[in-house]
This record gives sequence, C-alpha cells and structure tokens, in this order.
Amino acid sequence: MTVDAHTGRARADHPPVPRRHRAAEARGRRIGKMLKVYNRLREPSEAELADLGRRYLTRDEPAAALVRAMRLPRDSAGRVTMRQFESALSGDMPADAPAVLREFFAMVEDTPDWVDPELCERGAAVYRRFGQNANDVLLQLSLIGGYRFGGPADLLVATGGLTGNTVIRRLGETQTWAIAVGEPGGMHRTGEGWRLTVHVRLMHALVNERYEHNGRWDVEQWGLPINQSDLAATLNLFSGALMMGVRALGVPVSRDESRALMHLWKYVGWLIGVDEDWLFDAERDQHQLSYAVLLAQHDVTDAGAALTTAIVDAQRKLHYRRLPGLSAHYTRARLLSMLQGFLGVRGMRDLGLRPTLPWAFGLAWARNAITYQLIARTPAGPRYLEWMGARARRRALYRHFGPDAPEIGSLAER
Repeated sequence: MTVDAHTGRARADHPPVPRRHRAAEARGRRIGKMLKVYNRLREPSEAELADLGRRYLTRDEPAAALVRAMRLPRDSAGRVTMRQFESALSGDMPADAPAVLREFFAMVEDTPDWVDPELCERGAAVYRRFGQNANDVLLQLSLIGGYRFGGPADLLVATGGLTGNTVIRRLGETQTWAIAVGEPGGMHRTGEGWRLTVHVRLMHALVNERYEHNGRWDVEQWGLPINQSDLAATLNLFSGALMMGVRALGVPVSRDESRALMHLWKYVGWLIGVDEDWLFDAERDQHQLSYAVLLAQHDVTDAGAALTTAIVDAQRKLHYRRLPGLSAHYTRARLLSMLQGFLGVRGMRDLGLRPTLPWAFGLAWARNAITYQLIARTPAGPRYLEWMGARARRRALYRHFGPDAPEIGSLAER
C-alpha cells in the first residue's frame, strides 16, 4: 500500500496506471467533441490525464478502514457490526461503538464550511422540477450511455447488480437514492438523502474489499473496482451530464439553477467520498473533468451490450397501473427511441441495438416547450412543476417496486 502524493489517499500497490487508461483515446475524443465545442473546453494536460490514470488505483480509505473493522472475526476487539453502523447512521451512536466507527461518523458529520444548506435546498428544487426529464436522462444518457466504456460496466456484470432478476430492483434503488437526495431537507443530517448517501459509500467500500483480491477482478486491467476516477465520473452523471441532457430535451436551465444543482451534488460527492479537488461549483469545470475522463476511457466491452439488453428487456417486467401489455410495449419502444436521440447511430451499435427513429425526442421537446415555456411562466407554474415532478417520481417508484414499494430510507435497513 502506498499513499498518492497528490491526494493523500491510500493507493493499491499495482502498476502506476491500469491498462484501460487511454486505451481508446481517439474514440473518447470523438464522443466528447460536442461536449468540448459546446462548453468551449480546452485539451487536458498530460499531467491531468496521468492523474486520472493514477486515481483508478486510489480508494476511499476512511470507508475501507471501516470495512476492515467489519470483516474482523466475531468477538474481535474493535469489530464493527452492520447493526452498529445502521444505528449510527440513524443518529444513535451505540455506547459500545468501536473507535473506527466513531471516527468515520465524526468525519462525515463534520460538514465542510463551504456547504451552503440553503443553496443545496435550491438545487434540490431544481432537480425536482426536471420531473420525468431527469428520469429519462439519468437512465438513458447517464446510465446506459456509460455502458459504452469498459470498466464500470464489467464490474456490474461481475457483481450481478444489473443482470438477471435483480435489474428492476437495482434500478429502483438507484432512483430511490437520487429521489431522496432531491427531497426537501434530504441532505440534512436527519434526511434520507444524507443517510442513503453514506450507506452507498459503505456499499462501495464493501465491493472493493470483496472483489479486489478474490481473483474475479483484474485490477491491473481496470483499476480498483470502486476507484476515485470512476467515482468522480459517476458523480458527473447527476450534475453536469444531467443538465446537458435536460437541455437537449428542451428544458431551460439558468445560470443560478446550474450553480444550485452543482452545489447540491458537490456536497453529495464530498459525502460519498470523492476527492475534494474533483468537486466543482461551476458546471463548466465539471465538464472539463468529464472531457478528460472520456479521453482516459477504455473502449466498449461485451458487458455494455449485456447490461443494455437487460434494461431494455426489463421494461416488459415493470409494474403498470393500466393496460400493462400495451404500456410495456410503448415504454420499451420509447426507451429505444430516446436512446437513439441521446447516443446516435454509433452509440446504439456500440450497445448492440438497432438504430431507430428518435420520435420520442420530438415528443419530449413538444411537451417541454408547453411545460417550461408556457405553463411555467404563469403564476401557478412553480406549483405545477413541483406537482409534475412528484407525479414522475411516484410513477418511477411504482414501476420498479409495484404496490409494495418501500418507503425511501428502507434500503439502508435491509
């Protein structure tokens, strides 16, 4: 184990960078061309690209220390149980809590001075007003779009997280977390967004501990299962990429709204363990890192198509309140059409999909023109957007969990 001189984080003792690093740079530059031109981005320096490569091998050490304490033999001094973690997560630190658990929660509860709770609340309101557009972008552009690159997609296949019978529930759990982050008060210490974010941080560390040394994960090829470079790239999917996506669907995002949403996810990123120098106030700074990430990525692997097929096929198994057969057929066709609009012909083929007409993009544009250019500007507009967003969130949870959908927060208790 070594310590990264730039971040101070512990780094695994492996080659300086994994083989995936910059393995398909020309492809990444092509995919990122519009991002670069639209946001007037510069080419990243060699030092910045090398840093991305190094941080493929950098872990979240505070969470890793907690996991090591959880893996100690039963009755060992200093062992942490999941029950103790969940109790501390709920705000009730056990009297017999080991020092490592107390230290971990002292760290995550020591909110940085730069966090502005009011600005976080405004960012959450922006997120809620995106409504169905947020659901679409996060699934189609952020999640499935991310399957065009090797590494994280291969990890999901290895863990079984988005394949087979678990696909619907796993997608629902991700939506549950994102919804909780955007709820009023969600990122307060007592909020469900805060609690689920810390829970996800622990789950990431558990995945690292399980897969890094078991021979089922090629660290020299991909880096650590959960690493700083992939974690920072994933955070962008909920902030910079989300705003790019909703704009592509005709949703206006003002400078103040962008700043508020960036601040919300900056705090989420800090809480989930992203290196602080990769947390941004400005959307353009986030896009600059994202462009560098694209240049550092690997090419598409078979895992991308496998995961995409699982999600497309899962649309037939979702819960629908009315006309389930017809609704399932329409939802699947709409998903493919939206993917065509976001990913283009090459992106569809990368993921084993046949190109199709992006008719759903046109429908989304028409809907958003009415919603955001007309209705939103009326006196009742803000209330309508809140209502519309709440309806979209309820529908998303019902479709993934059915009538027995768990309340937000129960994920951390299972």
